[in-house]
Amino acid sequence: MLTPMDLADYDGELMLRYGGGDVGAFEALYARQKGPLYRYLLRHVRDEAAASDLFQEVWSKVIAARARYEARAKFSTFLFHIAHHCTIDHHRRGRKGPSQTAADEQTMAYAEPEVPEHQRPDRLAEISEQRSALLEALAGLPVEQREAFLLREEGGLGVEDIARITGVGVETAKSRLRYAVRKLRLALTENPTTAQREPHPGAVPERMPARAV
Repeated sequence: MLTPMDLADYDGELMLRYGGGDVGAFEALYARQKGPLYRYLLRHVRDEAAASDLFQEVWSKVIAARARYEARAKFSTFLFHIAHHCTIDHHRRGRKGPSQTAADEQTMAYAEPEVPEHQRPDRLAEISEQRSALLEALAGLPVEQREAFLLREEGGLGVEDIARITGVGVETAKSRLRYAVRKLRLALTENPTTAQREPHPGAVPERMPARAV
């Protein structure tokens, strides 16, 4: 049975095996990471087609890097670092992104893909049982705080990894995460029965990038 430490390194081991020519290792890696990655992307761009395109783009970059990949950090840090920059490039190509004003940021809403309940982050369940209320609260966060929260909840990343990916100091990343959780709890306490209907979330793309093989 794998220990928590083994699991922390397992994805990196799979990537190293894939770099050595083991396509089955990539299939296992893809199956483990596709859900969190797609949710992260969809919450950022709020468009299923765009999220699917970015999903393929991220995996294509992972595939392209397989021969030079080194397990210097957790694979999830490597993966979400790529995803973070892909979303930035997406916004720069013509959509609103992290450079917008706080007023604009507060108008952003997220569609959340359906996943089995046992895969949902425990912290989200603790914050609220009302998914629609949570989504409304997330939409009200400044984008930097929302980014830190999503990297923690969907990527499972620690504060140091969040700081590295977003290019800020550890204390800044810690503050953003702390304020995000505090604001979410406050918003959900003030409005615990939000009844807004969620848009249909879509499903995680099942097709792996062709270049994986």
